[in-house]
Amino acid sequence: MKEGILLCGHGSRRPNAVTSFKKLVSILRARYENSYEVDYGFLEFNHPTYEAAVERMYLNGVRKIYALPVILFAGSHAKNDIPYELNTLQSYHDDLSIHMGKHIGVSSFLLDLAKKRIEETEAKFGAIDRKDTCLVVVGRGTTDSDANSDVAKLTSMLWDGMGFGFATTGYSGTAYPKVDECLSMVNKLGFKRTIVIPFFFFTGVLLERIYSSVTQQQAKSENEFIYTDPFGTDELILQAFDERLEEAKNGTAHMNCQLCKYRKQIIGFEQDQGQEQIGHHLNVKGILFEEDEKPGKDANSISAKLKNILGI
Repeated sequence: MKEGILLCGHGSRRPNAVTSFKKLVSILRARYENSYEVDYGFLEFNHPTYEAAVERMYLNGVRKIYALPVILFAGSHAKNDIPYELNTLQSYHDDLSIHMGKHIGVSSFLLDLAKKRIEETEAKFGAIDRKDTCLVVVGRGTTDSDANSDVAKLTSMLWDGMGFGFATTGYSGTAYPKVDECLSMVNKLGFKRTIVIPFFFFTGVLLERIYSSVTQQQAKSENEFIYTDPFGTDELILQAFDERLEEAKNGTAHMNCQLCKYRKQIIGFEQDQGQEQIGHHLNVKGILFEEDEKPGKDANSISAKLKNILGI
């Protein structure tokens, strides 16, 4: 049976973020090409949608797909939207099976990569005693406390493991404290340096806002505020995908449902227990039809230009 890997992206309004995602696709395609057909799709904004990617793989003879979320933490995207999409697509073909892998989450590879990014930034700006340094980990932030707590857990592990004077967590999205609020509070503690590490794969709207907040805080503070690069396509990230793929193949990629607000009552989110699993990206799926540079394809070829004109 021919097997494939579907890399499940979110999508972005920023072309640079989409380009970075496609770079990851190209790297993983080369990594797995001897055993799998590798394709990709987006939840919103960009093309191809998951449906287009799955149909492309099916027509190429793939009958078993391992879907790997290119998502760090299991908020509503990994718990609700992606499963909804994949379950729907699997129902279109009786002879197709789709096995969803786990998000990256609390992973030794992610912890090691965060340490690497922090040390790179320290080397760039010069070393000072870590006891005089505050670490701020910035997560995406969701309405799912389980996902937010994973970010906080990694913050604690980095604090304990690297010996910072203090460490705390901020969020770029729908969780408290927001980045600017977090930096303002940290500034009052008086640490000589604050290192901000955004837990993001690539650049994009949210990462740009995080960097802007750090720059603004630096401009009005007597103390130093600096930030690290995002995770990108580092080998440690690739090893994390290797691990998630093996879990999906062996049937051990279990979602943490014990603290999932859709399965169990969680303080403050009681109304979400038992909520119907319906994706909320339907109105923006593939609206930015700009798949003008598929990984490994010639965007200037006649066939590529024709496909763009026809919207396929």
